[in-house]
Amino acid sequence: MLETYLQCKDRYLAPPYYTEEGFAAMKELIPQHQEFIKRAARILGLKIVYGTDAVAGAHGLNAEDFIHRVRDCGVDPMAAMISANSGGAEALGMADQIGSIAPGLQADIVALDGDPLKDITAVRRVVFVMRGGVVYKNAARSAIPAYGGIRP
Repeated sequence: MLETYLQCKDRYLAPPYYTEEGFAAMKELIPQHQEFIKRAARILGLKIVYGTDAVAGAHGLNAEDFIHRVRDCGVDPMAAMISANSGGAEALGMADQIGSIAPGLQADIVALDGDPLKDITAVRRVVFVMRGGVVYKNAARSAIPAYGGIRP
């Protein structure tokens, strides 16, 4: 998430809380943070749950942090997807209610334009979200490609 703070620096820069010196220190911490994530990802059996400390000004940028974890920290794309979905539900003790697509569970479905297992930046390209059975589109219907003749 440090990258996101730097990306949104103009929204946060307000001494005494966020200063130029503080942003310089954040930038220096990025390689250490990436190494920490890389080391954690190599620990067999360790369950990593995706989350951020997205504060006001960074909302809507979680996809960028997610991409950094895969692209810059070497986290396996499938492991990242699991950590952000069923892993989070399990950590909250709510796996019997959320986190998976199964009968009887609440599910928000996010449809992407692309395969995040092959190109993690696909998480930036949300075509639609289904919540409570209602589809919320992110693109004009004509812009949504038909896969196997099926349109969302």
